[in-house]
Amino acid sequence: MKNTFHKLAGALLALVVFATSAFAQTTETRRKVSDDLQQVVYGGSISGLSWARDTYAGRMVKVLVVAKPGVDPDLTALRSAVLGVGGTVYYRYISVNGVLAMLPVSRVMDVAARSDVDSVSPNRLTARTKSLLENAIGVTEVRGNGGSLDVDGSGVGIAFLDSGIMTSHKAFAAGGLLSSSRVKKSVDLTKANESTLLGSNDWKGGYDFSNRIYPGSSTLAWLESTINSAGAGFADPYGHGTLVASIAAGKSVSSGTDTTGVAPGASLYDVRVLNGLGVGDIADTLAGIDWVILHSKEYNIRVLNVSLAADSTESYLTDPLCRAVRNAVAAGITVVVAAGNYGLGPDGRERYGTITAPGNEPSVITVGSANPHATNGRGDDSVNFFSSKGPTRGGWYDSAGLRHPDNLLKPDLVAPGNQDIGALSTDLLGLNSSRLSQVFPQLVLQRGLNNGLMVASGTSFSAPVVSGTVALMLQANPGLTPPLVKAILQYTAEALPNQNLMQQGAGLVNVVGALQLATSLTPDVYSRIKAGTIAVGDSMLAAGKTMPAAQSVIGGRVVPWSRVVYLGGDQIYSGDTLFTKYQGVYQPKISWVRGRVRTNAVQYYDTAKTYIVGFDEQLASARRLVTPGVVRVGDILGVSSILAGTGVFTPTGTVTQRIVSGGGIVIAEGVGTGGDGIVVAEGIVVAEGIVVAEGIIIAEGVVVAEGVVIAEGVVVAEQGPMPGE
Repeated sequence: MKNTFHKLAGALLALVVFATSAFAQTTETRRKVSDDLQQVVYGGSISGLSWARDTYAGRMVKVLVVAKPGVDPDLTALRSAVLGVGGTVYYRYISVNGVLAMLPVSRVMDVAARSDVDSVSPNRLTARTKSLLENAIGVTEVRGNGGSLDVDGSGVGIAFLDSGIMTSHKAFAAGGLLSSSRVKKSVDLTKANESTLLGSNDWKGGYDFSNRIYPGSSTLAWLESTINSAGAGFADPYGHGTLVASIAAGKSVSSGTDTTGVAPGASLYDVRVLNGLGVGDIADTLAGIDWVILHSKEYNIRVLNVSLAADSTESYLTDPLCRAVRNAVAAGITVVVAAGNYGLGPDGRERYGTITAPGNEPSVITVGSANPHATNGRGDDSVNFFSSKGPTRGGWYDSAGLRHPDNLLKPDLVAPGNQDIGALSTDLLGLNSSRLSQVFPQLVLQRGLNNGLMVASGTSFSAPVVSGTVALMLQANPGLTPPLVKAILQYTAEALPNQNLMQQGAGLVNVVGALQLATSLTPDVYSRIKAGTIAVGDSMLAAGKTMPAAQSVIGGRVVPWSRVVYLGGDQIYSGDTLFTKYQGVYQPKISWVRGRVRTNAVQYYDTAKTYIVGFDEQLASARRLVTPGVVRVGDILGVSSILAGTGVFTPTGTVTQRIVSGGGIVIAEGVGTGGDGIVVAEGIVVAEGIVVAEGIIIAEGVVVAEGVVIAEGVVVAEQGPMPGE
């Protein structure tokens, strides 16, 4: 009897251990799978979902499976596992270490449970984010004066991930209005979606189409031939991409009002990922980012404009779009993203936490929309009510199943995005005009063959203002890295009155100030980073240069700089030392968010390091991030309260005033990491994020569409054009 009791107790104990282990494994597995995908896995409806389908072989889903760092870049075992469960592998990405695959719903959790899998997300849809401009941002103060700041973006490539660009429009003429186009390449990734490459309408399992893409490969040659859209009869039937590109880099085509964009000399690269309705999916968008990364050195693409968005409740850590743009930054590309147009709810109340993906990625420059109120001066500018506001609300789950919002500081700054004037897209013969001009005929200013114009409002059109500004900065100083570009833009921005950090970030973009500071720095920072010949703390000032005064003059008005820079995701820093000395965070491969630092190792195809074919994210080795002498500002802002106007709800102008009056803590020891990538610094604020109190409306998931709930999240062209405010 005693033996029987012991055996029974032992069996029960083994059962408990097994159950506990199984529960832990299940919890860990579920943490890897996005919420919307889990709903389908556990029997939820697939009505309206583009990435789920009932087939003869059962219910299938198309997903993005991202591998853990350090996994074989060919992902041989993972691809084999997908085939082994009756799935299909369509594509292996460069911008993220993962694949686009189709899986039986019943086997999603099995794949997620693999030790080499980091996250599994559905292939959600994506969609559109919806001169006076030169005066509003200060370009007229520098352009045409023959001085060192007289730049137009020449020699700098800007890629546009959007709905296409009307190459023949005169806004994109290279020289005179009858010369060749500055749109150097046009590719259409929506064509790839019609083939087996990106898994179109074929829901059959058991195939692996993901041949490795590298220069000279037959796969790349086939892909380039398939997606080439040069000479297309109607390159941008939706009309969004043409508007966006012309705001960034268009020439004036009006006989009346000057409609010149920010960088009218820049080279443009049209990467179409949205269809004729302004909608696409994440698979095409990732493939578009792949194309930009692969060709970035070949074409000198230094800027990527992303005026589209996806609804995602995932953390920036696992969201596929965030991973991809983070890797693009690691590759040396400055990524500019529209913040979104969801800052005002249908009830007319302000909504915080409405930043869309990939604008919630810390390494990109996320741009909100400012309203110039149809005046040349900046003194009356304000933030548009519709402009999305921080903090970021993507989140992750711990082992107990509790959700932790990222709560990171966004947007980074704002730019004019109210009734901006841009190019109107038509077909080659001018017989058919864009869908946007048909839906919003009241916004059309001028019709004609290759010279149509219309107005548009939204953060979609704020982002290209900053992309054009970045092109000017890189022409003036090619040695700037993406994190350094972002820091300069924030530091020199103008704080708009009565607008807090979550509404405007550092403030309104200031082209004059950005160029003043950019040209004060040595032009070899990036090359020295690559060569390993620059150390943290080395001088960054150019020979004979000093740190400029923290103000600019625009339209005869003195514009004080905000002196605000976001670092570490939730930290605010200031001080001239940020720019007189090289800071470790200016290495584009470094990703510092709160208490942990990661590096993105870039993998090249060739020894000349021209073609990038992958990335490997790892915990950073011991390194210095910020030097002594930099001022930490966040400590003096207090607990976040919108009623008190403290913490992240502090007006940016108030932050600037405190900095000017000596507020903040001068870091004596600097900020660095140990050998495990953990930040080890004196008193650095690495709290659980932002305390949101007093009933603030915080969006946990953003509805991305004009009043239409798109459950699976749309890669949309950021809602525009809108009538404006």
